[in-house]
Amino acid sequence: MFGDIITDLGAMIQGGLGLAPGGNINPEGTSMFEPIHGSAPKYRGLNVANPIASIWAGSMLLDHLGEHEAAAAVLTGIERAIRDRTLTKDMGGEASTSEVGDAIAAAVKSG
Repeated sequence: MFGDIITDLGAMIQGGLGLAPGGNINPEGTSMFEPIHGSAPKYRGLNVANPIASIWAGSMLLDHLGEHEAAAAVLTGIERAIRDRTLTKDMGGEASTSEVGDAIAAAVKSG
C-alpha cells in the first residue's frame, strides 16, 4: 500500500499518472508491472487514455526478464513520441491513445 502511495506522488512530480509505470518486484518469485493509473475504466472505448505508462511498464517487464535490448528499444520509442509531441491531452497533446501507441510502435520498429 505504501509503495502505491509513493509511486502516485512520484507520478505527479514526473508529469502525471498517464506517464508513470510501476513495478512490484519480488526477487524470490513473481513480479508485477503496471501503469500507476490502473486500467482507467472510465476512459474505456473513448481512445483518449494515455498509453505511455502501460507501454513503459511492459518495457520494465522486459528489462526484469533480462531482455535489456528490447526494453531499451521500447523506452527509446516512448522518448521519441514525447520528443515529437505525439501526446494525449493529459500531457498537452491532441493525439489519441491509438496514435500515441502507433507512434511508439513505429519508433521501436524503425530502431
